[in-house]
Amino acid sequence: MSASTGGRLLNITAVESSTLRTIGYDESLALLRLEFQSRVVYDYFEVPVVVFESLLSAASVGACFNAMVRGCFRYEQVFPLAADHGEGGER
Repeated sequence: MSASTGGRLLNITAVESSTLRTIGYDESLALLRLEFQSRVVYDYFEVPVVVFESLLSAASVGACFNAMVRGCFRYEQVFPLAADHGEGGER
């Protein structure tokens, strides 16, 4: 599966997790895209490739997300658009 990131294609990998549905990464942009089980999608910026690789190989994807991603990187909600719900999507 692939998704667009500003004209680029991003490879997306489905994962078995109670937290996340899919994980995507663009190494040239250091962009991590995560789709949660709720179908909300976030882009995380300036994420080293080792974080992406750790998520893909983790025994617990959710625990890895909590330890290595949550609260560590600037992010933006990309689907549904945060403006559609009156929420701030960037931190």
